[in-house]
Amino acid sequence: MSSTTKTAIVTGGGQGIGRAITLRLARDGYNVAIFDLKPDLAEETATEARASGVEVRIYGLDVADEAAVNAAVADVEANLGPVWVLVNNAGWDKPAMFLQTDSDLWDKIIAINLRGPLNTHKAVCPHMVGRKGGRVINIASDAARVGTSTEAVYSACKGGVIAFTKSMARELARSNVLLNTVCPGPTNTPMMASVLGTGEDAVKWKDAMVRGIPLRRMGEPEDYAGIVAFLASDDAGFITGQTISVSGGMNMI
Repeated sequence: MSSTTKTAIVTGGGQGIGRAITLRLARDGYNVAIFDLKPDLAEETATEARASGVEVRIYGLDVADEAAVNAAVADVEANLGPVWVLVNNAGWDKPAMFLQTDSDLWDKIIAINLRGPLNTHKAVCPHMVGRKGGRVINIASDAARVGTSTEAVYSACKGGVIAFTKSMARELARSNVLLNTVCPGPTNTPMMASVLGTGEDAVKWKDAMVRGIPLRRMGEPEDYAGIVAFLASDDAGFITGQTISVSGGMNMI
């Protein structure tokens, strides 16, 4: 599945699942552009990815900022290479019961998790259409498929990403631009750590989640890199508009 002349954009590519995806795509021969709100934290990932002999650039930006996304994509196309793969991985949430939240929190969750992918699709996909080829892999969540208490707005956004991906897959199929969604289950990431916190209660919450997973463990970032690499490859050339759960069997739907 080597792609030595192709370029990938990975949003949120500096940490967690995004880091694992960045490193896997680099090993597969892609030049990688990391779009990350925390560019300093992404530098370690970029350094490790460059050891695979590819070029890696970091763009410090908020995916909710359309102008910043447009400028970064233009720079990638001009200086790193034609974008073959877009991975929309950046995400954020602050769990709380919906009736205890306010519209400022809703707006932030929506901006990052839904508006962000809209911005990147609008900036990247015209180039793919013009070249008659490309792959978009959107990282959603199994929360979108079954709903999750304390994550109502986040779940709504990820459900929107699934529906948007299917619609775009239909619109762009004739241009050989294939779009699919990957839905992780509970995963050991910095975001999960910030949600769970520390101490005895955090351990109890984590143990409860693990008991609901048939494989009896939390996901690790590396569990998702392989399916993303596959969907980006020629082997997935007849797959589009699909939603794939990678959750240890937690949700078999």
